[in-house]
Amino acid sequence: MDGSSASSAGTAAAPPRSSCPLDSAQRQSVLQAKLRVLVSTRWPGADPEPGPFPGGAVARREGAGWVLAQDRPERALGGALAWGRQAGVAALHVLVEEGAGGLARRASLFATSPRVWQVDGRTVEPAEPDPPQMEPSVPPELVPFRQLILDAGADVVVERGVLRAEVLGLEVARVVTDADGTRLEVGVGAFDREAHRMVHGDVPTAAALAAAVTAVRDVRRADVPTHQVNQLAGERWMRAILVRRPEVVGAASLAPAPSPVERTDLRQLAPAPATGVDLEGRPLVVVCSTGVDVDLVPAAADARLTDGRGARLVLVVPEVDDHPLTRALAAALREPAEVVALPGDWRTL
Repeated sequence: MDGSSASSAGTAAAPPRSSCPLDSAQRQSVLQAKLRVLVSTRWPGADPEPGPFPGGAVARREGAGWVLAQDRPERALGGALAWGRQAGVAALHVLVEEGAGGLARRASLFATSPRVWQVDGRTVEPAEPDPPQMEPSVPPELVPFRQLILDAGADVVVERGVLRAEVLGLEVARVVTDADGTRLEVGVGAFDREAHRMVHGDVPTAAALAAAVTAVRDVRRADVPTHQVNQLAGERWMRAILVRRPEVVGAASLAPAPSPVERTDLRQLAPAPATGVDLEGRPLVVVCSTGVDVDLVPAAADARLTDGRGARLVLVVPEVDDHPLTRALAAALREPAEVVALPGDWRTL
């Protein structure tokens, strides 16, 4: 699983690097000191009041607020907006060292847009929005694998040019191309695919895939006690259900669309979009989420922008995860989104 590490402040004013890992309190102090230096350099004036922020730091001075997003900056906008609302900040600035262009694009989708800044050492410059990321086309040599996946009873999902087999939203295989050629590798995640290749490498691909589909379908059910397989990728499970039953959210048809969030760990939250048309034939983008994802609205708005049809945007969450912040941020978009809360156990739909 991928992880992230702390970055040093990169300035003489920040505490020096240590050969020992910092504990959370020490790291928070380092990040607050770093932000204070950046704010004082770019916005001279009274010393800002620092504070903690998950994976970063915040500072406030009069009606202005600054958020330093150090960890996973591409997913920091929702949290920054939430903090700004709670702190009563009129002018919100988000500072990042990576992903500034994508963050600026998402920020521009809000009626009152926070300003995104690119940090390079002690230099802080305005970030220009990057264009939407377009989905690469599937190479022709991958197309024949579609029928193999469908014959095994799995769904074909294409994301970032990768052809995947999913069962109720959980990936059970993907097509891989490397120096050894192009092949379908069976497994839930990279480690499982590697283990399957070593232990069951002599099993025909079609048989291995069919077995994996059956095994996952047997436990990925609402009536099965808690199991790792039915706890992962809940938002994609919800999407798979709505693709089959689009009328639940007022759609005539839906199909999976690439997630605006690249997930490197199956346990990470990652909104699951689907595109289609509503019952009146209008373009529709539906984005599913489970748990309370503070960055759902910026990511979903980005998915609508990438779709490019000027579609209605509907956010779908379980009723238990229908948080006021999600609705507030959905209403704050230049083109507000709707929120649909599914009552009861959505897995039984």
